[in-house]
Amino acid sequence: MATGKISRFFKLAGMTASVTGTITGFKIASAFLSSDKVPMRRMAANSTVGRRIAKTLGELKGPIMKVGQMASISGDMLPEEFAKPLAALRKDAPPVPFKVIAKQVKAELGAPPEELFESFDEQPFAAASIGQVHQAVTRDGQEVVVKVQYPGVDRSARADISQLRFALKASGMFKKKKDLLEGFFEEMTARLDEELDYELEADNMETLGRFHESFDYLRIPRVVRERSSRRVLTMSFEPGDAFSQAEGYPQEVRDLIGARLLEMLFSQIFVLGILHSDPNPANYAFTPDGGVILYDFGSVKRFTEQEAGGARDVILGAFDEDYEMAERGMLSIGARDPESAAPPTWIYKTWRDLLMPVFDGEEPFDFGRSELHKKLLVKLPEFRDQLAYFRMPVSLMLVQRTFVGTYGNLRSLGSRVLGRGIVEPIARAAKDRGE
Repeated sequence: MATGKISRFFKLAGMTASVTGTITGFKIASAFLSSDKVPMRRMAANSTVGRRIAKTLGELKGPIMKVGQMASISGDMLPEEFAKPLAALRKDAPPVPFKVIAKQVKAELGAPPEELFESFDEQPFAAASIGQVHQAVTRDGQEVVVKVQYPGVDRSARADISQLRFALKASGMFKKKKDLLEGFFEEMTARLDEELDYELEADNMETLGRFHESFDYLRIPRVVRERSSRRVLTMSFEPGDAFSQAEGYPQEVRDLIGARLLEMLFSQIFVLGILHSDPNPANYAFTPDGGVILYDFGSVKRFTEQEAGGARDVILGAFDEDYEMAERGMLSIGARDPESAAPPTWIYKTWRDLLMPVFDGEEPFDFGRSELHKKLLVKLPEFRDQLAYFRMPVSLMLVQRTFVGTYGNLRSLGSRVLGRGIVEPIARAAKDRGE
């Protein structure tokens, strides 16, 4: 892992030079190609650029890798052949040597792991883009996991992001306006600042833990504050079956888990106003009776009252086919430009009819057999002109990631869920409280 400032700078600078050279080569070559061959050549250039950026970010780790992960999910901003290589960054990263971890623990907590814990496994339990997790046992015999941030990632964050912004602008591949690109990086910088603060993550874990105390099927780790700091987070060990194991559960258990994941999601949005917004399958574990264990609270979305109320109105407007309510909701969440004319009602109805079977069918919606994602890809080109009425607010980027990720998770589980019976009571109760 390249952690030194000079080493990181030259790796990123080399990446940027490669991106610029590839795009320049494409532009020169395009001048000598027939028009029918230009799109294929552009796709090849995009793929080359995507692979180079993904390779560099994977080598560097740290927050820059996290931004690449986020960019890969923003499919409306990046061409598929560019976003696809970045998607590989969502896999676990290779771990760093234990001596690096031990040094970081001592710097943060004042003593090496062997003095602070009864035992501390030198082999990581998991490794990710900004830190890795080790199993341990406290002096009083409690089984815990210790999340340790890689040294230097917080210091390199802003410089790394600046370099990536420059490289992506140089690529010329962003389809959207310049202000959306800048908004994307502003949002990612703010969210990364939060993810790099493990004390804030501990607060998030405790807040969501208190909120979900009445959810008897859900376990959230408990923070061990005396063994935690800004860059080290110790929490109770809450074991369960991995996502891949849960995919083999009986159908009725997978259905139950799907219903519970939806209940958790919409309760957090409409009741708490704080959403666990990293639906990576590695952040869940399960039990054969349908229990859910939730991990990793570094990425959360805090809703303003206006955003939460707007999201509620969009959902209830869709349930009731009240498109004036849906329009008010879209304005409240920033998905509509208040200066532009309202879209025709038929646009709302078309998208309502396409999306609502997920929540509003008479039979449980079978996520495992769903082709909704493919239908959306077909519809988007048909409605390109109508989409000009709408915009994607960068403040809700994490919400988009959560919904897309949850849909993918329920597809993987093959869950069958009657969504309306879960979502509508939560939304209507929230509306009653808000009025």
